[in-house]
Amino acid sequence: MSLVPPHGGAELRPLLLQGAELEAERRRAAGLPQLRVSSRERGDILMMGIGGFTPLDGFMTHADWQGVCDGMRMTSGLFWPIPITLSADEATAASFRTGREIALVDPDDGSILATMLVTEKYAINKAHECAMVFRTTDPEHPGVKMVMEQPPVNLAGTVKVLSQGGFPQKYGDLYKTPAQTRALFTSLGWTRIAAFQTRNPMHRSHEYLAKVAIEVCDGVLVHSLLGALKPGDIPAEVRTRAIAALVDGYFVDSTIVQAGYPLDMRYAGPREALLHALFRQNYGCSHLIVGRDHAGVGSYYGPFDAHHVFDQIPKDALETRPLKIDVSFWCRQCGGMASGRTCPHDDSERLQVSGTQFRKWLSQGAHVPPEFSRPEVVEILREYYATLEASSAPPSPPVHNPTPA
Repeated sequence: MSLVPPHGGAELRPLLLQGAELEAERRRAAGLPQLRVSSRERGDILMMGIGGFTPLDGFMTHADWQGVCDGMRMTSGLFWPIPITLSADEATAASFRTGREIALVDPDDGSILATMLVTEKYAINKAHECAMVFRTTDPEHPGVKMVMEQPPVNLAGTVKVLSQGGFPQKYGDLYKTPAQTRALFTSLGWTRIAAFQTRNPMHRSHEYLAKVAIEVCDGVLVHSLLGALKPGDIPAEVRTRAIAALVDGYFVDSTIVQAGYPLDMRYAGPREALLHALFRQNYGCSHLIVGRDHAGVGSYYGPFDAHHVFDQIPKDALETRPLKIDVSFWCRQCGGMASGRTCPHDDSERLQVSGTQFRKWLSQGAHVPPEFSRPEVVEILREYYATLEASSAPPSPPVHNPTPA
C-alpha cells in the first residue's frame, strides 16, 4: 500500500523556486512592474508554491474560469471546484502587456511573492461566479462580498513562486508542505489518512469525529487553516495551541498529527469541501472528514449539502474520499458522545452547541459544560477572550489628587 497520488498526476508540482534559480529570479523580479495581490490571492500563490494546488501552474484563463464555474472542469479536463483567479483594476491591468512578466507582491509588507507571465486579460460576470460557487449572490455572504469587491479585470498566466509569505517563520513546525506531510505519513507507516479540516478550536464533537476516523484509518491529520478568517473567528495562534492541548491530553500519540496550511477561507460550503478534499489529496490524505455544514456560514447551505456534493461529481474526479459523519453531540441518556445514526434519544437529551454559541459563552465568561469542551481547551480560550476584553476596555479615568489647603 502507498499514499494516494497527487491530484491530476503521479507527482507533486511545487512552483516555489530553490537555490540559485530562486536568487536569480528575485533579482530579476525587482525590476518588473508590480501588482499588490489580495490576502486570498496570496494564499493561492503560496499553495501553488508548496504544491498544495498541484497540478496548477498559475492563475486561470477565462475558459478555465468558465469551465470551473459551470462544470468544475478546466479546459484540460482536470477537475477543479473553485476558480483560482487574480484580478487588477482597469488602469493597472492596462499597464501590463500580455506576453510580459510582472511581480506579485504581498498585500501587507510589499515583498515579492512571485513572478507571473501574463497570457490573458479578461472580465468576468461576478454574479455568475457567486451563484455557481456560493449558491447565492447575497452580498452579506463573506465569499460573495470578496468576489464582488475584487477588481474588474482578471489576469491569467503561469507563475514562479519566490516566497512562503513568512508562514514557516511564524508557525514553525506546525506549517508543513505536502512533501513534508507525505514524508511524515510514510515514516509513521500510514497509508489511510483522514484530514480534519478546521478553522475553529476543537470541541468534543470535533474530537469525536477525529476518533471515529482513527477507528477506520491509520491516523488523522488535524489540518488548520492559517490564512484570513471572517471577523469574530479565533486566530490561528490561539486555535492551534488549544488543539495541541486537546491532542496531548486525549489522543494516542501515534494516531494524530497537527499541521497548518496558508489559505484564506472562502466559506463556499459544498464547493469548498471539494477543494478541501482536492488539496488534502496532495498532502497525502486518502479521506476527508465531512461533518455538519462543512465550510459553511450562516444558513446559506443545508447541514449535509457537503455530504451530497461528493455523490454528484464523477467517480474519477478525486482520489480522496469523504468520511461522512452525522451531527454529533453529548447524549445524557447514552452517557457519552453520539451521532444521529447511533443515538435513539430526542433533542431534549442532547447537548448540541454550535461554534457560534461556544464563542458566545467564552466572550461572556459563561460556564462551558465539560460535555461540550475539554477544560484544557476552555482555559486557553478564556485567556484569549480575557485579553480581548482588556484591550477593548476604556482607559481608567485619571486620579485627581487635590493639593491640600
